[in-house]
Amino acid sequence: MRLVHLTDRDYDEMRRRLSWYERVSKDLRPSKYRISKRIPCDIDLEEASDEEIWKEHERLSGVARVTLSELDVGSRDLADLSPARPSFLDLKVKLLGRMVRRCTFCEWKCKVDRVAATKKGACKLDSTSRVSTWFLHFGEEPPLVGRGGSGTIFFGSCTFRCVFCQNWDISQDPLSGAPVDSRQLALIMKSLRAEGALNINFVGGEPTPNLHTIVDAMNQLDVNVPMLWNSNMYCSEETMRILADLIDIWLPDFKYGNDKCGIRLSKVPRYFEVVSRNHEFAQSNGDMIIRHLVMPNHIECCTKPVLRWVSEHCPRALVNIMGQYRPDNKVPLESSTYADIARRPTADEMRSAYDFADGLRLVYSPVS
Repeated sequence: MRLVHLTDRDYDEMRRRLSWYERVSKDLRPSKYRISKRIPCDIDLEEASDEEIWKEHERLSGVARVTLSELDVGSRDLADLSPARPSFLDLKVKLLGRMVRRCTFCEWKCKVDRVAATKKGACKLDSTSRVSTWFLHFGEEPPLVGRGGSGTIFFGSCTFRCVFCQNWDISQDPLSGAPVDSRQLALIMKSLRAEGALNINFVGGEPTPNLHTIVDAMNQLDVNVPMLWNSNMYCSEETMRILADLIDIWLPDFKYGNDKCGIRLSKVPRYFEVVSRNHEFAQSNGDMIIRHLVMPNHIECCTKPVLRWVSEHCPRALVNIMGQYRPDNKVPLESSTYADIARRPTADEMRSAYDFADGLRLVYSPVS
C-alpha cells in the first residue's frame, strides 16, 4: 500500500536539495574524486609519518573545499587544473594502505593487520575485497535511478550482524563474492557509467571494510560519475574524513533511535552516538538521502526519535521512510526471541510514521 504521493513541487524540492549530485550526473560539474586528483600534495608520501600525512590531508581537504566551491559557482573549470603527482587522492590511497595494516575503517576499530591476516576483525575480512554482483539498479530512490539506473556494486561481508538482514547470504559470509583488486573495480565502475548509470553506488553487505580498494580504484579512473556511499554509517571518524572529499551523494541508513535496539538487533555498541555523528558530518560534506526502515513495534523507540533527530540535525537531507521490512535471517528461526519484529509493519504503523514525518515537515524521497 503506497502511503506517499509526491507532487511536482516535491520533485522540484528533491532536485534543489540534490543540486550538486544532479549536475555531476549530467556532466555539468566534475565529480569530487576527480577534483582530488588535481590537487597537488606537497610531502614525500613514502618518507612521511602517519602524523605528517594526516596533517597534510587536513590542509588539502581545505584546498579541496575551496576548489569545489569555485567549480560549483562556475568561477573555475576543471580543465584549468592539471592532474597532480602526487595528488590529494594519492595521499588518501597511501593513508589507507597504512590503515588497513592496523584497521580502523569502522567504529569497531579492531586494529588488526588485514594484510598479514593472522587475525580477523569484526568484518572477518583480510585485505582482499570481494564483489557479489554489480548491475544497473532501478529499484532505488527516484533521483538515483532516472532512465539509466544506479550503478550498484554489492560487496560481501558487513560490520553489523542484523538478525533480520535480507542480504544475510552475502553480508554474513566473509567469502561471499569474487575477489577484485582496484584495477578490476575501476573497470566495473567505468563499464557501469558507459551503460548509462547515473552514479556508482557502493553497497553490500557494507562498503566500509573495502575502503582501501574503492579509493585506489577511483585513482585509476577518470570517468565523470557521482560517487554514492550506501552505508550503515558505522564508519570511523578517520574514514568519514577520507570520504568527505570523494563522495558526491550519501545514502545512509539510520535504523535505531537508541543504543539498546542497536545492540539487540544488530550486535553493535554505541549505535546512536556513532551513526548520528556520521550523519551530521555527511550533511556538511555533500548531498544526502537518509533511509529509515520502519520496523514493527519500533515506532516509539526508533522511528520517531530518528525522524525527530533528522529534522533537527540534517534539515537539508531527503528522507526515505521505508516499509520494506520483512522477518528474515534469524527472526523466523528464533521467533520467540524476536517476537516484536516477527511480522511486517502494518498500514497503521506506516501511516503513523508518515504522519509524524509530516508534522516535522520532512521531505520524502521514496523508492521508486
